[in-house]
Parts: sequence; C-alpha cells; structure tokens
Amino acid sequence: MNSSAREAESEIVPTMSTIREAQEFLAKYFARTRLIPAPFLSQATSKSVYLKLETELPTASFKVRGAFWALAQRMNRGPIEEVVACSTGNHGAATALAAKRFGVKARIFLPANCNPVKRGRIASFGAAIVESKDSDPASAFALVVEYAKKPGVFFLNDATDEDLLAGPATIGCEILEQLPETSAIIVPMGDTALIRGIAAAAKQVAPQVKIIGVQAEGAPSYYLSWKEGRVVGTETCDTIADGLATRTPGAANVREVKRLVDHVVLVSEQQMLRAIETLLLEEHVLAEPAGAASMAALLKGCSGCGDHVVLIVSAANISREVLKLAMAAV
Repeated sequence: MNSSAREAESEIVPTMSTIREAQEFLAKYFARTRLIPAPFLSQATSKSVYLKLETELPTASFKVRGAFWALAQRMNRGPIEEVVACSTGNHGAATALAAKRFGVKARIFLPANCNPVKRGRIASFGAAIVESKDSDPASAFALVVEYAKKPGVFFLNDATDEDLLAGPATIGCEILEQLPETSAIIVPMGDTALIRGIAAAAKQVAPQVKIIGVQAEGAPSYYLSWKEGRVVGTETCDTIADGLATRTPGAANVREVKRLVDHVVLVSEQQMLRAIETLLLEEHVLAEPAGAASMAALLKGCSGCGDHVVLIVSAANISREVLKLAMAAV
C-alpha cells in the first residue's frame, strides 16, 4: 500500500481499532448473524449471491448493534436518567432494548401511523412512546429535540451519533471474515448509518470491495445528494419502506457517503414488493421493504458488482398490510 493510500485509510472513521472493540463488546450480547447462499438469486443473476441476515438479531433489525454500543459508550462517560430516540420504528426498538438491558429509562418518539409491528416491539421492551400528530418523521424529530433539553436526558440520534457508527461497521467485518472473496456489498440507505459503517470497515480491510447503496424512488434525498456531491433535501418522503424514509440529509453524512460509497441505485415500490415476495418464496427469508431493497437493486441490474455479491437484509419488521401487498405483487 502506498503512502497516499495509507493516508486515505487513516482518515476513515470509525477506525479499525474502534470497530474491533465494538465487535468484542457486542459479542457479549448477540451472536454474529449468518451469511447464507441465495441459490435462486445466484441462478437468476449468474453470480454468487449471499444474504447477510441482520433479521436474526433480537429486534429483527441491524439497529441493535449501534444502539447497544452507543448507549454503553455514553453511560461510560457518566450517568443518565433517560435515553430518548426518534424513529420510524427499528431504531426505537433497538434503543428501548438497550435501555432495558442497561437499566435506564427510555422514551421513543414516533411519527403518527407508524408500523404497528415496530410500535409493538418498542412497547414490549417497556419504553414510553410519544407519537407526533403528523406522519412525517420530521414532526417526531422536532418533539424529541425539545424534550432532550431536559437535564439527564440523552438523545441517541442514529443519524449523527459519533459512537453509534462502529456498531453497524461490525457487519462489514463479519462479511469479510465469512466471505473474504466478497466483490460487492449492496446496502439499504435510510439515515445512512448502516452504509457508512459497513463502508468504513470494508474500505479499511478490503478497499477493492464495491459498496452500493439503495434508496426508494419516493425518498431519494441521499441518492440526489450523492449524485450532486452536496445536501439535496426533498419536500416529501413517500415510500412503503419506512426504514428508507429520510427527507433531509446531514451534511457530514453526505460527505462520507460521497467518499465511501461507489454507487447508489433507486428502486420502485413495486420492485421492493416483488423482492419481498421473492425472498420469502424462493430464499425462505422474511424482510420488510427496506430489508428487501438490496435484492430489488440487484434484480434491477447492478453493473460492476463482480462475482461474489452480498445483500444486506437489514430488517424483517413488516406489517401484515405490506406483506399482503407483496404477496399480491405481479
């Protein structure tokens, strides 16, 4: 590795030492998720395709990796009375579970009419729930920002928390340990903590691996921002994939996505529904729309993926209504 390559690698955050520390910590709470072959997808694409099953984690989502690590790091710095989060569901459930495990109160702020499966998970972990009056996630965010001004309250923001990124970064390490010949990793993009974490690990361990992001056509803010190299927000965020619903990108996140992500693909609602159905019927894996987005992108056609492609199946908290839509997809 030449000096310029070493210098570029040294700038990536989190560092490998931090990611390895997070790996060791998280191993106390969860087994690493399986990476399984996808025979149908491999045959359909003439590639060796694998599924990284983040659905096997306790809340059926990758989000617990970041929430457990970030909350533990904050508590190491001093006591807190309550942890709060703003979420469309999966980060809220992860924060609620982490709080329960570490013995602190949790309060989760949700947009109106959120996924009932995700809301139920949050409630099951004993967290208080506050719903905004609007279905736009920005309305819940405004409420949590105001509440977090109270003394003793820690706002665990999965889009901006500096500690949290090392959690999802452990996924990248696991993949490269399980399949060293990985040529590309296709990753759903919502608030981008998942893709930024995976990319940070992959680009330090195996910089030749392509990192490909996926967004919904109805919520393309980070796709537009990646394409233009600047923050591009959208007026609306209309998608069945609540895990991909981001309307206002963070400037620092856009810079990292632009630097570490090789390509970003947009997928339609129908393509995600078909991917849910195909994953369930052909690969026997249940995924919510955001979790199936990586497969939708692959089937749409991802050039430059190479021969050994890993799809991140990020979560499986799908509502009955959306599952019925997927099974009726043609």
